[in-house]
Amino acid sequence: MSHCVGLVTGRQESGHPFRLHRGYAFAVDPDDTLGARPEPEAAGGLLGSAAFRPVRAGNAFEETVERVLQVIKLGLVAHGERLPSERDLAGRLNVSRDTLREALHSLQRAGYVESRRGRYGGTFVTYRQPAPQPGALRKAVQGLGSGDLEDALTYRLVLETGAAEAAARRTLSDSQRSGLRRHLADLESVPADRYRQSDTRFHLAVAELTGSPSLVASLAEARLRLNDLLDAIPILERNIDHSAVQHRAMAEAILAGDAEAARRATEEHLEATAALLRGFLG
Repeated sequence: MSHCVGLVTGRQESGHPFRLHRGYAFAVDPDDTLGARPEPEAAGGLLGSAAFRPVRAGNAFEETVERVLQVIKLGLVAHGERLPSERDLAGRLNVSRDTLREALHSLQRAGYVESRRGRYGGTFVTYRQPAPQPGALRKAVQGLGSGDLEDALTYRLVLETGAAEAAARRTLSDSQRSGLRRHLADLESVPADRYRQSDTRFHLAVAELTGSPSLVASLAEARLRLNDLLDAIPILERNIDHSAVQHRAMAEAILAGDAEAARRATEEHLEATAALLRGFLG
């Protein structure tokens, strides 16, 4: 599928501007920049605590590999994007640069990253999310374990609805508000083959707004637990349309400080995703 999710802007007969997203018209407050598309930031910038939390000293190498793989498989740093610098990444993970180099070399040999030299060099992600294949969903469910699907869905529902509610109750800074708008704008305009990664970034950005690194880490792990299942679902245009309305409702409620509306919008969105999974499983 090669379609793109786009935005069209214009004005109503009343003179008030509107934004049309794939057939859905959204009224626009002239002072609101929710749908504006700011310049993208460096990979992993907003999602530092979710992506690169410190590892434990006893298993430094193994946990460094785990952290970087989690970031790659969740799409927080996507194919072709560069990981943070060696010094920055070692500092975030609280490991020596020797340990980090060893982990990155192992991931390079496994085909997940590559090292490039020169002024614009660094460590770049080479891993691509696999396209959905027949039977992939059932295989992913089998890998999750018997009876674990509903447990994983319930766990994610509790974490994400709580995160949205907590984010809405906080007084957000201008940079936090613009960051959420940026993730929403990216989600509404990203090509279909990058949609899952952008969706993950949006949901983890909401968790970041709670100010709780523990919650962000738990939500990232919950998402990773379902990652193979979500990747096995075909990208359906109608589902993207529906999700666009739900994501915008989540963002608007959080920015308005309406905790109950944020919880409701998130619950509705996650229940739709769960229904889609169950539907494909038959």
